[in-house]
Amino acid sequence: MNTSLINTEILPFKATAFHNGKFVEVTEASLKGKWSVVFFYPADFTFVCPTELGDLADNYAEFQKVGVEIYGVSTDTHFTHKAWHDTSETIGKIKYPLVGDPTGTLSRNFGVMIEAAGLAERGTFVVDPNGRIQIIEINASGVGRDASELLRKIKAAQYVASHPGEVCPAKWKEGEKTLAPSLDLVGKI
Repeated sequence: MNTSLINTEILPFKATAFHNGKFVEVTEASLKGKWSVVFFYPADFTFVCPTELGDLADNYAEFQKVGVEIYGVSTDTHFTHKAWHDTSETIGKIKYPLVGDPTGTLSRNFGVMIEAAGLAERGTFVVDPNGRIQIIEINASGVGRDASELLRKIKAAQYVASHPGEVCPAKWKEGEKTLAPSLDLVGKI
C-alpha cells in the first residue's frame, strides 16, 4: 500500500454476505451510520483464520454494546462461507456477516489483495459512522489478531471522535485519563 487510507472514505462496493442463515447484500452504505470493522482474512477452511473469527464471535456482544458491526471478508464466495459455517463448530457460532469477495473488489479497495494468490492479507479496518477509515492493522499471514485489543482501540477511537481536543495515550482503557495536546505538554511526557 503506497498511500495511507487513514481518514479516507471507503470506496463504493456491492457484495453478498452469509448472515444469520441468509444471503444478504452489503454495500458501502451498510457501513455508514455506525462504527464498523472490516476484517479481512485469507481463506475459509484454513488454520489461523477460524481462531480469529471465533475470537471475534466470542467477543461479538461486547462489540455490539459499543455500537460496532463486524464484517468478516475473504475472497471466498458467500456459498463457501455458508458451507464453512454449517460444518465448523467454531465458525457456526458467528453472528456477524461473512462477506464474499470472489472478484477481489473489496480487497483491492482496502489495499489488502495479494494479487499473485488471489487472497486477502490479514487486514483490519475500523470505519467510523461517516464511512471514513480510522484504524488500519495488517498482519503477516501467520500472525493472528486479538479481538480484545481491537475492541480497546475502537473504544479509544470512539472516545477521540466524541471528545475533540483530547487524545488517548498508549494502553488507554475506557474510563482512564486522556491527554489534551498543548504546548505545555511538549517534552513533559
